[in-house]
Amino acid sequence: MGEVRIKRNIALYTAPVVEWCRNRISSVRASISRKGKNWYVAVDGRIITVNAYSYTIITAHKVQEQQR
Repeated sequence: MGEVRIKRNIALYTAPVVEWCRNRISSVRASISRKGKNWYVAVDGRIITVNAYSYTIITAHKVQEQQR
């Protein structure tokens, strides 16, 4: 179910969702921060949420542009 949610949230059309997320997380362009029990990885206009204890990829979202 998590893979389906991630594909839908970020309009991803590749099959190996976990591999795609791992590649983005390990990218030199990735900005990683921790807030509470989760890690947040901002890269390529998306934010990937990872559980800090189990390292499970929870979800991913497109970055929302702030309205002026």
